[in-house]
Amino acid sequence: MAITKRDLEKADRADAAEGPCAVSARYRRASHKIEVEYDNGVTVAVPVGLIQEFTLLPEFPTAAGLSRVEVWGGGRAIYFPKIDAWIYAPSFLKGIFGTKAWMAEIARGLGSAKSPAKAAAARENGKKGGRPRKSTVATTDKPPLRRNSAARDSAARTA
Repeated sequence: MAITKRDLEKADRADAAEGPCAVSARYRRASHKIEVEYDNGVTVAVPVGLIQEFTLLPEFPTAAGLSRVEVWGGGRAIYFPKIDAWIYAPSFLKGIFGTKAWMAEIARGLGSAKSPAKAAAARENGKKGGRPRKSTVATTDKPPLRRNSAARDSAARTA
């Protein structure tokens, strides 16, 4: 079966629908991030700890294991030959670093992070008397609601 020009054009359109392709990738030792540059001029840097593929390895990769990075598959894959791990490049651009469950787990931990700014805000809130109390429902002079007459009659007959 021969590949026609029409088949190639169709494949190019499908490829373009996936979004931009990676043109280069590198590991930044100082920030412990993977940096990927795309053909549309966008560069994305992702902390290594957010990438699910690395947590699934028998041992979490060291700086030496991440030092060699290659772009494969026409810019669709980032390959780390020293640790034999792949990352799907379009996911980085979309901000997807793992499954939905993995991303939810990461997000849950972010809310409990302690920072100097959070500590200062808590101290300021404490000076004002702390967290406001929940408001209580005001009482009224109205009598309590009664059941409709049919329900009341039925209840009286059974008593």
